[in-house]
Amino acid sequence: MGKVKEKTTIIAEHHDDRLQSGSSTTMSRYMALLFAIACGMAVANIYFAHPLLDALSYEFKIDHSTIGIIITITQVCYALGLLLLVPLGDLLNHRRLIIGQMLISVAALVVIGLAPSSTVLFIGMAVVGMLATVTQTLVAYASTLSAPAERGRIVGFVTSGVVIGILLARAFAGILTDIGGWRLVYLTSAALMLFIVSLLYRKLPGLEHKQTSMSYPKLLHSVLLLFIQERILLIRGILALLIFISFSILWTSLVLPLSAAPHSLSHTAIGAFGLAGVAGALAATRAGRLADQGIGQRTTGIALALLLASWFLISLIDHSLFVLIIGIILLDLAVQAVHVTNQSMIFTVRPEARSRLTAAYMVFYSIGSATGSIASTNIYTIFGWNGVCLLGASVSAFALLFWALTSRLTEQEK
Repeated sequence: MGKVKEKTTIIAEHHDDRLQSGSSTTMSRYMALLFAIACGMAVANIYFAHPLLDALSYEFKIDHSTIGIIITITQVCYALGLLLLVPLGDLLNHRRLIIGQMLISVAALVVIGLAPSSTVLFIGMAVVGMLATVTQTLVAYASTLSAPAERGRIVGFVTSGVVIGILLARAFAGILTDIGGWRLVYLTSAALMLFIVSLLYRKLPGLEHKQTSMSYPKLLHSVLLLFIQERILLIRGILALLIFISFSILWTSLVLPLSAAPHSLSHTAIGAFGLAGVAGALAATRAGRLADQGIGQRTTGIALALLLASWFLISLIDHSLFVLIIGIILLDLAVQAVHVTNQSMIFTVRPEARSRLTAAYMVFYSIGSATGSIASTNIYTIFGWNGVCLLGASVSAFALLFWALTSRLTEQEK
């Protein structure tokens, strides 16, 4: 009887170790693709407004200088969701958490699509922003389901879904707005999200994980402690803050010069610029594999140099739209490469706290996106497109300098 009990204990310990370090089997391509699509669709909901700022400004009588507040609201609430919802992945069943959040998102999208006033619009945007953090729960869960040798590749692939969703959101929103108005964008997204939820309900693994013994308040407190305890998290988080300020500076304000003379492009044409960004994001998916090979630092340095260079090309918007497209590809390639490398490196520590690590890291992303959004529209109003590009280049240069000063510290941590 004692031998049976001992054997059971050994099996249980092995099961716990497996769940904490990740699956020992390869994650199927279909499952990885489903994770990536779900991530892309969820995060796209908070970026549909970018090419619609002028339409929303006209509909709800909001001044151009303050219309960026819509983006800021969603990003601030996204940050709250990161702190309050994503850590629940270390406490609750991932499958139920993911499906529950996405169903509530569907309802919030319907509210936005039918909003009779700016107040209702803002409330709907706030809820969608908070619940879009399901993308990070999906990324953390994909990391848990992946074998250690393929974790960087899987995280890179699933994370590419996030960035591609952000970029395709502009094309999707632009086309549907030209067809049936901006409300059609959110109502269509609600229907598509409901379809994805049905697929996840059937296919998402219900893996039972070792739940933390912490209470919810202690769980939230432990997220803050991670910033102190894990140096690599703080360093990589600050890099995320800077690259997403730069990213948001471009994509929030780009609609303003493109919709004005001499370009005067339609919503569809403006949204199509997101396709250029997708090319850059796809090219960066290999960054996760490079991190698996131990050359994440070199990848980061090269990507940040490209990020800085991209702003020179972007500044030439009035001279050549083709050159602008090249600049957009370089910027999104750089941002995605650094983002994937960041997450691949962070997930090597504290396997039992991946959801909390994800939450802590993505807070920097959200703050960066909100800061870039509100800063870019204000700078554009005062200094025009040259002012926007100078701001983006300055932030990118500071990111490169910060990486150069801290790269050895991160290597020592590893």
